[in-house]
Amino acid sequence: MSQLRAMQNETQRRARGLSIDDYVGGVLRGDRSMLARTITLIESRAAADEARAEEVVKRLLPHTGKSKRVGITGVPGVGKSTFIENFGCLLAERGHKIAVLAIDPSSVRSGGSILGDKTRMEKLSRHPNAYIRPSPAGENLGGVARRTRETLLLCEAAGFDTLLLETVGVGQSEVALRSLVDFFLLLLLPGAGDELQGIKKGIIEMADAVLINKADGDRNRAQQALVEHSSALHYSQPATPGWQTWVALSSGVTGEGLPELWEAIERFYRELQPSGAIERRRKQQALDWLATLVEQELRRRFYEDPGVKKRLPELQQALLRGETTAASAAREILAQFKMRTEE
Repeated sequence: MSQLRAMQNETQRRARGLSIDDYVGGVLRGDRSMLARTITLIESRAAADEARAEEVVKRLLPHTGKSKRVGITGVPGVGKSTFIENFGCLLAERGHKIAVLAIDPSSVRSGGSILGDKTRMEKLSRHPNAYIRPSPAGENLGGVARRTRETLLLCEAAGFDTLLLETVGVGQSEVALRSLVDFFLLLLLPGAGDELQGIKKGIIEMADAVLINKADGDRNRAQQALVEHSSALHYSQPATPGWQTWVALSSGVTGEGLPELWEAIERFYRELQPSGAIERRRKQQALDWLATLVEQELRRRFYEDPGVKKRLPELQQALLRGETTAASAAREILAQFKMRTEE
């Protein structure tokens, strides 16, 4: 057993001595240590912890929903960590309570977080108004941690007014991140040729703001990228109805564009909250999450069913030999699964 796994098991063992009231009270007091323990509880894969974790989250729900939820992603090498650290420090210095939920790739052996966000954001991690929680991506599609939604709610209940969610890269993870946040920020590099060749066009279409980062480098290329994206987005459908995607230059190193970004985020909430647009988005996200959980559980039950485990390989081989069709094989295995679940 790895040292990391041993430490996780020891943490879980000690946490089991805490009551539901201990977890709930600690989070509501803003106790950082108890918040960390509560997040560890909800991230636990142990069956014994799941019921307690669900009860804790339910009791904290009335204290959630008041934060600004901002998702941040970007192309490889765009400087997300530096950007988030300096942006977070800016907000923390202004008196905001900032929680950074950074979703890391998982270690194949331990399942733990390997990038070490507190090391990458050392200055921000030391600020009394900031809290950084790296989470292993696990096996979930797109790298969004299995319990990120619940972690988000815990941070809101603990009094954090601004949540910054960072994902691992560009791809399907952005679709998952979009389902967690209100405001979606995409960071791009200047001078990388056609930016759309390096990322999916659909990701830009999901963005509420696009920043050309590292603009402190080649200024001419940064300005050219700004003009190109501003023009393209002007004629595209906005990611959020009633909001025109904001495009600007930024630099995580010099701080250029960071105050303006916060002004844009505040304007986003100021303009859209009265119409109920943000509330509707969050309600739809909750419904989508329910559907996702149901689908995941059905998939798990299907592939763990003894009858399916026995018959599926046989049908797969028959399909490869040309003795059946995929449609026929699917109907047979699903019918067998249905009969077993009805027993």
